[in-house]
Amino acid sequence: MEELAVTVSNLTRKFGDFVAVDNVSFSVPRGEIFGFLGPNGAGKSTTIRMLCGIIEPTAGAGAVAGYDIRTQSEQIKARIGYMSQKFSLYEDLTVAENIEFYAGVYGLSPARFRERKEWILRMADLRERENRLTGELAMGWKQRLALGCAVVHEPEILFLDEPTAGVDPVSRRNFWELIYDVAGRGVTVFVTTHYMDEAEHCDRLALIYSGKLIAIGSSAELKARFTAGALLEVAAQPVMQALEALRADPRVRDVAVFGRNLHVVMPELAEAAAQVREMLSGAGVSVIAVEPIVPSLEDVFVALVEQADRAAAASGTG
Repeated sequence: MEELAVTVSNLTRKFGDFVAVDNVSFSVPRGEIFGFLGPNGAGKSTTIRMLCGIIEPTAGAGAVAGYDIRTQSEQIKARIGYMSQKFSLYEDLTVAENIEFYAGVYGLSPARFRERKEWILRMADLRERENRLTGELAMGWKQRLALGCAVVHEPEILFLDEPTAGVDPVSRRNFWELIYDVAGRGVTVFVTTHYMDEAEHCDRLALIYSGKLIAIGSSAELKARFTAGALLEVAAQPVMQALEALRADPRVRDVAVFGRNLHVVMPELAEAAAQVREMLSGAGVSVIAVEPIVPSLEDVFVALVEQADRAAAASGTG
């Protein structure tokens, strides 16, 4: 039987009348890189804070490393690493002093601290910056140090809450190499993000929107499940007139704006391009190009969000 690092059942968190996390359920097997994907304000950080024992749920249940998130938060904190987008570093301490501080918080012995410090400096390529003030480091180096401090005690589970927010693309790519390094040592990694390219690095994904879990699975599974049929990229003018024309035709499964073009989901590829051209020409829209494309995770997420919005509008809750 698969051993689970995290289990969540009907988890809910309210702030007054506002429902930040709405009846969410999922599980994360040990050793997995699990991505929690959604836009800002979707409920990602609130969920992770409940799992880390920082705030209590309003309803529902959960367990992390086998411990109850309501009643055993101290046991959970001893077995997890947590890194937020604010990094939680002391900028008036040096790199080495920050590592030493967090080693002290987790009660590492002097010998163990020396061993872990060397590993962190090597892993994060910080050896030549060991005595630099943390406040003087560039954002990418602070990010590496924050990760090192989060795993100084070798936790079973690592929670990363938007760890690459505000970091340049090269530093983001380098940081994911470090995540793979940590995961390769058997650590379960739970990472929240709103970057679609980062989500592709995860073993499995949960998509959250307006506090609700709207899909879960691997990137490949989600693409296959939610964009079945033919996906076309359409260049047409005027774009909004083209959008309305396609939305009004029952042959179109889904349509959304992507940059200056439209992405259109049709039931079958064989006649799809010709049908789309016919629809748009009949609506007085100028068609520039219609090309079949491979669906991206962003296509999946946009389609699911629009489905959720339509369902909410139909039920009167949106």
